[in-house]
Amino acid sequence: MDSCLFIHGFTGGEHEISPLSQYMEQHHYRSRTFTLAGHGGGRRELRQSDRFGWVQSAEHELNKLLEEQEAVHLIGFSTGALIASRLSVQYRQAVKSLTLLSAPVFPLNPLEIVRTLGSPAMLRNYFSKFGSTPPKATRQFRRLVRESFDIYPQITAPTLIVQGTRDHLVKTKSAGFLERTIPSGQKQVLMVEKSGHMLCHCDDHARVMKEVLHFIRQAETL
Repeated sequence: MDSCLFIHGFTGGEHEISPLSQYMEQHHYRSRTFTLAGHGGGRRELRQSDRFGWVQSAEHELNKLLEEQEAVHLIGFSTGALIASRLSVQYRQAVKSLTLLSAPVFPLNPLEIVRTLGSPAMLRNYFSKFGSTPPKATRQFRRLVRESFDIYPQITAPTLIVQGTRDHLVKTKSAGFLERTIPSGQKQVLMVEKSGHMLCHCDDHARVMKEVLHFIRQAETL
């Protein structure tokens, strides 16, 4: 049985990718989800964490899976996609495939988010979350975004890039940039018309999950 390691996003949690994790288990894959270092607690825990700790916690989970078998499929959501990209290069021989969900290559800034959010409720939710995030953690996120530009040209694993066309946190040109920059011989881009940032919870989530499963099955045959 092959394994999939799921990595959630900045200030998020396992709930962001749990529907896809459960779906893969239903189709006979071992799925591992976990909480990134500094997440899952309060503002203090996040403030005391940094991007190195986030990556190290994901690397720890990957190594635990590799103790049980020789290869793993990496699936990262949002900031988790940046971490998964880094691990796919660092563990090149062990990563069978890489799935990037809503990868924040070009994040929107706060003013752009205001223009793209469609309802007062979404605005309140965003600013509540934005206001409760420690500035240090936000700076760490931005540094991880910048450093990832050196990672993308090194990715050789089969890569699936999935992005919602209504994503209010990531510019849609991110997917095209990844497609052009990642040198992997097997790449696929899926733009989801009915989705915002939360791909695993969008109206078209069933299609997203089916496409991820299909891609991973293809990658296993290479």
